[in-house]
Amino acid sequence: MKKYFGGVCIAFLFGFTANAQGLLNKSETIFTHQDTLRGSITKERAWWDLKYYHLDIKVSPKERTISGSNTIRYTVLTPYDKMQIDLQEPMQITKVTQDGKELQFKRDGNAFFITLTEKQKVGDIKEVIVSFTGKPREAVKAPWDGGISWKKDKNGKDFIASSCQGLGASVWWPNKDHMYDEVENMLISVNVPGDLTEVSNGRLKSVKKEKDGTKTFNWYVSNPINNYGVNINIGDYVNFSEVYKGEKGDLDCNYYVLRDNLALAKEQFKDVPKMLKAFENWFGPYPFYEDSYKLVEVPYLGMEHQSSVTYGNGYKNGYLGRDLSGTGWGLKFDFIIIHESGHEWFANNITYKDIADMWIHESFTNYSESLFLEYYYGKDAAAEYVIGCRKGIQNDKPIIGNYDVNNEGSGDMYPKGANMLHMMRQIINDDAKWKSILRGLNKTFYHQTVTSKQIEDYINTQSGINFNRVFAQYLTTTKIPVFEYMFKNGTFGYHWTNCVSKFDMPVRVKLNGVETWLKPTTEWQSEKTTNEDRKVEVDKDFYVTTSNIVE
Repeated sequence: MKKYFGGVCIAFLFGFTANAQGLLNKSETIFTHQDTLRGSITKERAWWDLKYYHLDIKVSPKERTISGSNTIRYTVLTPYDKMQIDLQEPMQITKVTQDGKELQFKRDGNAFFITLTEKQKVGDIKEVIVSFTGKPREAVKAPWDGGISWKKDKNGKDFIASSCQGLGASVWWPNKDHMYDEVENMLISVNVPGDLTEVSNGRLKSVKKEKDGTKTFNWYVSNPINNYGVNINIGDYVNFSEVYKGEKGDLDCNYYVLRDNLALAKEQFKDVPKMLKAFENWFGPYPFYEDSYKLVEVPYLGMEHQSSVTYGNGYKNGYLGRDLSGTGWGLKFDFIIIHESGHEWFANNITYKDIADMWIHESFTNYSESLFLEYYYGKDAAAEYVIGCRKGIQNDKPIIGNYDVNNEGSGDMYPKGANMLHMMRQIINDDAKWKSILRGLNKTFYHQTVTSKQIEDYINTQSGINFNRVFAQYLTTTKIPVFEYMFKNGTFGYHWTNCVSKFDMPVRVKLNGVETWLKPTTEWQSEKTTNEDRKVEVDKDFYVTTSNIVE
């Protein structure tokens, strides 16, 4: 989740760019060497394929430090002797070993370059152990600025959590911090004070009581997981659970909340099985049955950590008790439960390769809120909600960011991206096909990292409609198409303006109260009309504006 309001490679969409038409309005931010090291698939990353992590750490609340090691298992794709591992300042890598031998490494800002002494042969499966320590960046306003939240509950007990989307997992642990390469499985071992409980991703395998009175919690993740999805949550938790009877059988659902909030949680978290029922209908089976579903209370608003969704919405419906759509429908559900859980399909199952394509996560998940409403309250409620959310659109910059420099696009990827999808559904005009596309995306790209083009191509192919220019218009420009029309000499003329070249999106309109479909292009089209045929109303399901050219 990101805030709702909110060497450069420009986005190419299907052979043409909006930039060539003078519409792209890309940020004029000057990107740095560090941005490139973080955001690109460097030579030191490309030669090895990530297989397994064992993150083994000690969290010391009093000192606000994290220390330990990460064992990194990988397959050699091409021979090379330099490996990039990321860990952000002020954290420090203290030692790196392979096959029991200590290795040399050099730091370049937030990237460490390790020199390997063993021959790296194609197909070999190798490991390095990276030891580290330090005081990780503290989150000032989590989850938007990211880092570690070191808080206390109302009883004075430590209440600690990580959140690092965008900022990067390397803010608190060393890893290959680029989204294109997900680890296939992972063991997370976290040592904490003995009076606290620690919750991470996957399933709890064991809890070990240490001689010093601390406890080590061991969590195993059996599915691929993205870097920022890995989390730690520490508090005076109590646990309750249920089994959801889903499409793939029994799904274990576990809830971890602060001791004093147990009664509130047992009531508010009834939205979880409702969410699972709706989203399995729209998107297909929950993608991580093997790792269970967990909802974990944290001292910030919440995030989509895989199989360990975090929650801090105050046990209220809406977004901290507010309806972001202004329609009333947003108060029918707990925003954080529905939105962050929707990310299990779009973010954790289907994951962007480059953060520039973050719309894949946020547009679909924002749209999922309206699908939840549709499942329980009908299509009109869903449409009102998604249309109501348009008031949050800023049109400040394009939704797709700059590639290879860890640069996300506009926060419009939430409401504007959802409205783009809502429009595409109208154009397809076949609810069964639309549902099959949503489910097909999650099946076709199951546990994969993807590009925007892959998602766009899939929708084009499955719908049988070329949405190239719709994607270009709404993802790469800040301009809203104008349906411009006029009546003159017994004709009704219309076309699109304020749009990409050859924009050709069909639109549903009412002419004197009679609904019809038109297929405007950027060229004027005309139809014969009478003097009475002068009332034109574009369907509200389309995020466009209208302009009547008066004779």
